[in-house]
Amino acid sequence: MMAVAGPLPGQGLRGRLRLAHRLARHTVWGIGGVAERFYEPADVADLCRFLAGLPAHEPVFWLGLGSNLLVRDGGIRGTVLHPGAALGGIERIGERGVRAQAGAPCPKVARFCARARLGGAEFLAGIPGTIGGALTMNAGAFGAETYGIAMRVETVSRAGERRGRAASEFEIGYRHVGLPADEWFLAGEFALHADAGGGGEARIRELLARRAQSQPIGTRNCGSVFRNPPGDHAARLIEQCGLKGERIGGAEISRKHANFIINTGQASAADVEALIERVMERVERAHGVVLVPEVRIVGERA
Repeated sequence: MMAVAGPLPGQGLRGRLRLAHRLARHTVWGIGGVAERFYEPADVADLCRFLAGLPAHEPVFWLGLGSNLLVRDGGIRGTVLHPGAALGGIERIGERGVRAQAGAPCPKVARFCARARLGGAEFLAGIPGTIGGALTMNAGAFGAETYGIAMRVETVSRAGERRGRAASEFEIGYRHVGLPADEWFLAGEFALHADAGGGGEARIRELLARRAQSQPIGTRNCGSVFRNPPGDHAARLIEQCGLKGERIGGAEISRKHANFIINTGQASAADVEALIERVMERVERAHGVVLVPEVRIVGERA
């Protein structure tokens, strides 16, 4: 039975609706204001019913694991959808395919594929988000990208209508996917290759060990803050500006990897955003390069 915290957009819903819900607990930075409405669906059918019942003017924002995301201190107006475990299924399809729902964490999908002796998805272990987020931005790690293995997807519209699409239907670029407005990913199907030797889990351990040597693992960070400019690396440009260790409030540029910003304990979203702006200004002034944030900045300023 639904736990009710406010007016519902329709009847027969089975998920959980909360009002004025703190989002800091749902972001890897541990930062963010409140959501006016926060809905956790019971399953896909419940999610579709919820969407279909929302007023046409209601803003909708999807939240996965809260990585690659900065929620401003003023929070998010409208409804935040948090599919979570309700859309966390992973299953094998055919001999060399895997279907994962949007809420499935990418590292979990990588391990599932490795245990099934299917190769090609090991890089997902280095993406600290969900499959839905990876499909939305063509997330990548260790030189591989999501749409290198994505074959088909399932989406849902603002009206709650489900649709199957071929991955080839989308305009795909570096950290970009041309998804129509008011349409979101529900699941992805991935084409992999047989790994008869079963070395996938060892490859994942090797990749993660390599990442730990260069990235500030174990700190509150969102992953890479900026996209790499063509033919260069954002971290190199930032480091050459002498910005490692630069700090505003509780936000600090990692001394280990310059393309990471760490919440040292009490950072606000305003601290992080100001540090992002300072980096962009300094890099453009020193190198003539306009860095593009990879992190998504959402919500209202306090």
